[in-house]
Amino acid sequence: MLSSRALKNIAQLDRPWRFTPTPTYDPETSPKGLISFGMAENRPMREEIVKFINEKVLNSIVVFSVDSISYRSTTVSNARLPDVAAAHMDRALKAHAPINPEDVFVADSPTSLGHMLGYNLAAPSEGILVSRPVYGRFELDYGIEAGVEIVYADTDTEEAFMPDVAEKYEQALADAKERGVNIRAVLLVNPHNPVGRCYPVKTLKHIARFCDRHRLHLISDEVYASCVFDTGNPEAVPFTSILSLNLQDLIDPDLVHVLYGFSKDFASGGLRLGFLVTQNEQLRLACKMCSRFHSPSQAAVTIGMAILEDQDFVESFTAKTRASLAAGYKLTTSTLDRAGINYIKGGNAGFFVYIDLSPFLPEGASIREREFTLAQKLVDAGVFLHPGEEHGKDAGWFRLVFSQDESALKEGLRRLVEFILLSLLCFLYNC
Repeated sequence: MLSSRALKNIAQLDRPWRFTPTPTYDPETSPKGLISFGMAENRPMREEIVKFINEKVLNSIVVFSVDSISYRSTTVSNARLPDVAAAHMDRALKAHAPINPEDVFVADSPTSLGHMLGYNLAAPSEGILVSRPVYGRFELDYGIEAGVEIVYADTDTEEAFMPDVAEKYEQALADAKERGVNIRAVLLVNPHNPVGRCYPVKTLKHIARFCDRHRLHLISDEVYASCVFDTGNPEAVPFTSILSLNLQDLIDPDLVHVLYGFSKDFASGGLRLGFLVTQNEQLRLACKMCSRFHSPSQAAVTIGMAILEDQDFVESFTAKTRASLAAGYKLTTSTLDRAGINYIKGGNAGFFVYIDLSPFLPEGASIREREFTLAQKLVDAGVFLHPGEEHGKDAGWFRLVFSQDESALKEGLRRLVEFILLSLLCFLYNC
């Protein structure tokens, strides 16, 4: 027999579409294969990282040593990773005060760090508060092992970015308390996933003050910090890290914890390297006790150090990333506009557009089943969009990841639009 928590976790596997299907499309070898708009990966930029690793690492400009395959680093260079990461994040996050390398905790990914935060900041059945829509896998990151509940404030997309969202947090906090759930933290995703916007400074300040007032931890997931691009929209909100604010005027700095990593800004999810920035010494010590299970490989540390120490490459890579994302966003939104598909406007960050397919939901016993049925129809048409994953207030909204290779993006959008047009024709003629 397994433990009760193991059985509870296994039961989650029965949920339809819990995991993203593997894309099989290739313009030459598999032109009819599945195109996935579900995985938030910056596919066009992977070649740049691979080229850097092949030229700078494998060709011995950066030398692997026995330390690079050891359990832990003993060399001076690898021990400098927190210093180098702190310097990079100072630039990327525009920190109000220089980040102290001692405040940087290194793990194998922001996902693992999210798990550690859940485990160390909350007890089982306690809660972490988020507005919605929001990246749906936080339920797994904070819940599978730590047993922490993600509690959703009753917000729609627009009000989640407004200063008044703090009032929604107040109500959610009271509602959770009434049903016996103790909230321990507020979790932000900035830039936001799946909306693709950044939080205004005024909103960040209101949320920080709310957290300070209730002695709640503020977790700011900033893994898309450099994935901000120019859309030509003068009203687009620029990215502001919580660390770029004067925290002393807003919140106890010991309550603020920032997540960052290589998966998005460096298109290297498989490299498995993430950073937690926190001034809370007790939290760092607690995470240290978890690091036995979540420490990065020394090979990843060696490669990560090589990337971060080459500022010319970082600047060039970031510029190319922003240009690529801007082009993908323009292609996607212009296609959606022509097809009459509604989406959240004002995006300028991340890999996604949040689209409204509610008019095309088929009949079904429940909203969730209708979303699952629509997702299957889309897969049958050769394109995948994850149903019900972003926990929006309204049904029928899907996250479309546009950071694809150009051929896959164009073909995927063509298939999506064709499906929508056929659905409209079927509706008109009762087919």
